[in-house]
Amino acid sequence: MAIREILTYPEPLLKKLSKPVDEVGDEIKTLISDMLETMYEAPGVGLAAPQVGVLKRVIVLDIEYKEGERQPIVLVNPEIIESSGETTYEEGCLSIPEYNAEVVRASEVTVNGLDGEGHPLSIKADGLLAIALQHEIDHLDGILFVDRLGSMKRDIFRRKYKKLMKERAEAS
Repeated sequence: MAIREILTYPEPLLKKLSKPVDEVGDEIKTLISDMLETMYEAPGVGLAAPQVGVLKRVIVLDIEYKEGERQPIVLVNPEIIESSGETTYEEGCLSIPEYNAEVVRASEVTVNGLDGEGHPLSIKADGLLAIALQHEIDHLDGILFVDRLGSMKRDIFRRKYKKLMKERAEAS
């Protein structure tokens, strides 16, 4: 297991489409293991393979994580097959540190995919799990949560983030 570097905005790789996984073999299992360690170390509630520089359709989540208690969810080739309702939630992202914004998403989703061993898995989710699933699956499609904001809020984000990165660079 290794902790991998998390790519941050505006890294171009974060905007690319991820490829489906053909087989859950050793390479993918190592990626999953590394992603889980990286997510817990960050700490975050979810991580998608593109965030660690791998354009494969793999996500990991653990919305219940507390020190020492891990309940990870691993999905390979996840696909939202059903969604309903609408909810607004303040989201953040490990690839966009120090920035949160309210995002409108489906309040309930059903996601199909494979687990970390390659077996079929279907998850029906609401609440934070539904939001986290949508957020991480967006990463696989090259979509960041700030892309879901209205144009005015996106412009404000870009200005604030540019200023924040400038301040951080001057401080180091």
